[in-house]
Amino acid sequence: MISCRFGTDGIRGRVGVDPMVPDTILRLGYAIGKVLGGRGREVVVGKDTRLSGYMVESAIEAGLSATGIDTALTGPVPTSAVAWLVQQEKAAAGIVISASHNPHHDNGIKLFDGFGNKLSDQIEKDIERLAHPSAPRPEWVHEPGKVRRLDDALDRYIDFCASTVSDFSLRGRKVVVDAANGAAYASAPAIVRKLGATVVEFGCEPDGRNINVSCGALLPEFAAQVVRDEKCDYGIVLDGDADRLILLDADGQILDGDVCLYVLCRCLAARASAPAGVVGTVMSNEALAVALQQLNIEFVRANVGDRNIARELVARKWQYGSEPSGHILMLDRHGTGDGVIAALGILQALEASGMQLGDVAAEYRPMPSKSTNVKAANPHKVCELLSETVSVEEQKKEIGRIIVRPSGTEPVVRLLVEANQLQVAQEVLQRIAHKARLIQC
Repeated sequence: MISCRFGTDGIRGRVGVDPMVPDTILRLGYAIGKVLGGRGREVVVGKDTRLSGYMVESAIEAGLSATGIDTALTGPVPTSAVAWLVQQEKAAAGIVISASHNPHHDNGIKLFDGFGNKLSDQIEKDIERLAHPSAPRPEWVHEPGKVRRLDDALDRYIDFCASTVSDFSLRGRKVVVDAANGAAYASAPAIVRKLGATVVEFGCEPDGRNINVSCGALLPEFAAQVVRDEKCDYGIVLDGDADRLILLDADGQILDGDVCLYVLCRCLAARASAPAGVVGTVMSNEALAVALQQLNIEFVRANVGDRNIARELVARKWQYGSEPSGHILMLDRHGTGDGVIAALGILQALEASGMQLGDVAAEYRPMPSKSTNVKAANPHKVCELLSETVSVEEQKKEIGRIIVRPSGTEPVVRLLVEANQLQVAQEVLQRIAHKARLIQC
């Protein structure tokens, strides 16, 4: 048995391989319960649509119960729904069982505190210590915790999302909703319908194994074709746990998190309500910083991960931030990233401005870039050994930025190159990726 380690967004791995095995997950649940203080407290537990979610849910529930912690089960709901329900239920914490955009054979565990925020680094370390194989074996308390089901969780969450856009209607609009066969398969179409739109569902028929398969935020081109075929006004494309958003315009043009943030800011600026500043990450395109500067909006980069964006936003008392992958935060509406809430917020600002989505998006011209992932048994070590190669490449005048970082969710090194020309970015990326693969030998 190996210890549980928190990455960029919780603990994640292949089901059947440590730490995604029943005994380790039970130990993790026990550790969470001990850190929370045991009996007299409750934890809200939600999940996405992966078949393995039943096993993970049962194991972590057993570990929590062993400490006297009560559990409230929501069934399949988006990650942000759990964050919201924690506050509504006055629970001590929230647990989301999901591997987000990963394939169905992976699963993971994310945690929220009693305020619906991602856990602090120190609390994560405390949980890791108690979940370690060398820690004392879990023991049952005299009176174990109870379990209940929040049967109305989905309906309450749908009402909440719709309430974040007052005096806004999508009546007369036709919208493709792609839920990636994941956690929002029921809620996302219902929310958009509640606002009056005609909804074309795509990726809304989960079978436990088809999450993120030929659909969702990693493969938005499938929904884009549906937008064109069905002559829709917009497309809302989510990932497996619905905290990512890719927007589609009426032509099926794919708008990532950078473009979505620009569209939001541009529309707000058109109505003289532009934010003072926004937060991106080291992966955000340099063109975004330039475009926002032209709108007199300050742009700050945080480390990768929506938790890092949220911390920077709170520190600066700002509201909006995003990652190119589609994590978009609107802290004036919800304390964590929610794909549907972000979509509604952007569309509300867009329609209030009187502009067309495709027209606004066309104003933003990203710097040519190419990215790839290289599998690595030890991503951190590979990144260290690549530093000299990257330094040499960065000295070339046509290169904008080169980002080399270990993934916090998968055993890969993530590479990104921005350059004045796409061909240059591709060539540099190929050289760095080749060197990264040689390091594996």
